[in-house]
Amino acid sequence: MRNRTLILSVILTLSWWNLAQSARGQALVPYTPPLDSEQLKQTGLGLLEEAAQLTRFQQYQLALPRAELATQLAPDSYQAWALLGSLYLQLDKLDQGIEFLQKAKSLEPKDPGIQFILGEAYFKKGDYQKSVQSLEAALKLDPKVPGALFDLGNAYYMLGRLDQAILQYEKAFAQESSLWPAINNVGLVKYEQGEIDTAIVKWRQAIKIDPKAAEPLLALAVALYTKGEAAEALSLGETALRLDGRYANSDYLKENLWGDRLLKDTQKFLANPQIQKVLVEVKDTQPTPPSP
Repeated sequence: MRNRTLILSVILTLSWWNLAQSARGQALVPYTPPLDSEQLKQTGLGLLEEAAQLTRFQQYQLALPRAELATQLAPDSYQAWALLGSLYLQLDKLDQGIEFLQKAKSLEPKDPGIQFILGEAYFKKGDYQKSVQSLEAALKLDPKVPGALFDLGNAYYMLGRLDQAILQYEKAFAQESSLWPAINNVGLVKYEQGEIDTAIVKWRQAIKIDPKAAEPLLALAVALYTKGEAAEALSLGETALRLDGRYANSDYLKENLWGDRLLKDTQKFLANPQIQKVLVEVKDTQPTPPSP
């Protein structure tokens, strides 16, 4: 599991509801004076509330025009620019999303939520150095965000700074003991460093936290298979692939930060006749897409 999406957490970190209550209070005033800048601002904040609610339910296309209008009516609201930026990220318009998030940051440089989202945005864009810079800046403002520590570990991993990646994964796990992806990724790093036994320990630990997590199950299966422990490896691999057949796809594994050594060994494991049979069965049980 490459990362945990932080973008939707913007709703929780940027004080939408305080703004919403203010806007709603204005709307209840029975007398409507001529429009002025303050009233326009309150209208914008009301639209911001609507956009935030739609975002919570992943209605991004509906939220986007409301967020855009909110930035026009309340241009000094960093929350409006932050939400607009996060929506563009969800729609894979990274450059526009980053531009609006930078605008939000200029209005409120001390809000860690904006920096967290920027770190995620830069990671998606493949600018891992800027991702590290944004996440480190955010964590200085709020160091107790396990998901951000995990993302920082991923950015370090992509930069080849493996020891620093492990440190961040361990910090994340220390803060959130159910965060199995952090322990899983320590295993990924250790495997690439040739420490297969250590990787096995980490993947067993991740599975103990979540026995239905397909990724550490398959990684452990590959490691055991490589060591010649075929019986347990095949059993674990079959379980993993029945839980999530996407892990038989090398591109998907690369997205989840599986390194060259592990990918090479995985291809050997997947070529096993018993596993090939499982893959056919898994493919046959996939739901057929509806006709257009």
